[in-house]
Amino acid sequence: MDKKEIKPAAVKRPFFKFDPASSVFGVLAVFFVSQIAAGLIISFYPSLKNWTADQGNDWLKSSVLAQFGYILLAESFAVWLIFGLLRRARVAKAKIGLVWPAYRDIAYALSGYLVYFLSYLVVVTIASRLTTLVNVDQPQEIGFGGASGNQLWLVFVSLVILPPIAEEIMFRGFLFSSLRQKYRLRYAVILTSVLFGIAHLQFGSGAPLLWVAAIDTFILSVVLCYLREKTGSLWASITLHALKNGVAFVALFHAKF
Repeated sequence: MDKKEIKPAAVKRPFFKFDPASSVFGVLAVFFVSQIAAGLIISFYPSLKNWTADQGNDWLKSSVLAQFGYILLAESFAVWLIFGLLRRARVAKAKIGLVWPAYRDIAYALSGYLVYFLSYLVVVTIASRLTTLVNVDQPQEIGFGGASGNQLWLVFVSLVILPPIAEEIMFRGFLFSSLRQKYRLRYAVILTSVLFGIAHLQFGSGAPLLWVAAIDTFILSVVLCYLREKTGSLWASITLHALKNGVAFVALFHAKF
């Protein structure tokens, strides 16, 4: 009898490749799609109330609960989509730095904050003198202008807890880890930080592009990337990001405590 040739079983290719090009496209798509999806869901409430467009816009701008709901949905969607891409690419969460935290992460975060803050002061001072595009007095639209009392807890979660977790998973976890597989450290840091800065220019707000915020987040991202590289974990980056946002929260709302 002739022996039949046994062919090896075909190996299924991952639906999503964890490579630089796919990850850049993936993280930008997740960043914007999650915000659009959250906005659409939040907009259902004014529709149910049969409000006019102006009434709905006023509610979205003035309601702390609406703004909290939007941020909660957007950040939750973003993390859910990133985890979905990881599953599709068959990549473990530990590969993007989601491992058990360590006490040293706090020390790294505190040191990183000092480096970030001093670097920001130097760079933004020079940039504001070189070009009028960098306006240190231009306000950043963060909402929650009417928040007070117990509502500040919702503001705190919206600004200090949710964005650091979601943005670190997206940028220093998913994106940076993918870029680092192929590129040298400095190139992965620069590309990650440029995209992170661009994401904070406040496109579509109707106001001039917020270059001072882009510089701020670029410098912050450089430090966050080095913490991610140094520790092999996202927790030092998340802690530093939360610390930075926490300082801004206190500066903005201390009079309402």
